[in-house]
Amino acid sequence: MAIRPMVNRDSQFFWDGTREGELRIQKCNACGARRFPPGPACQSCEAYDRGYDVASGEGTVFSYVVHRHPPVPGKELPIVIALVDLDEGVRMVGEVAGVADDEIEIGTRLRVEFNTIDDELTLPIWRKL
Repeated sequence: MAIRPMVNRDSQFFWDGTREGELRIQKCNACGARRFPPGPACQSCEAYDRGYDVASGEGTVFSYVVHRHPPVPGKELPIVIALVDLDEGVRMVGEVAGVADDEIEIGTRLRVEFNTIDDELTLPIWRKL
């Protein structure tokens, strides 16, 4: 069983996108500022006029951690978790799959893929380019 993210009216567009194979980033329709994680108001101009862009799905490891303990339901340890600088200028946290804990470093280029858990949840995961 996977740990499920909280889905609300601010993040629903993001999770709808992952089900469609898109990495969506909130964008203010008033000033164009991008934001992740999504929220109700723009942090640049305070407008409530939200939209989104579809990201290229590529980015660079800004930082990372290797999770070794405690166990995570449905996951095999260790898990590599990275803070990814997307090419579009925002950062997001995500699991890096298919790499050993000594095969990741700051500056590694990554591409998003999508892991379908069930009909309601598809998670973005990252892999080395």
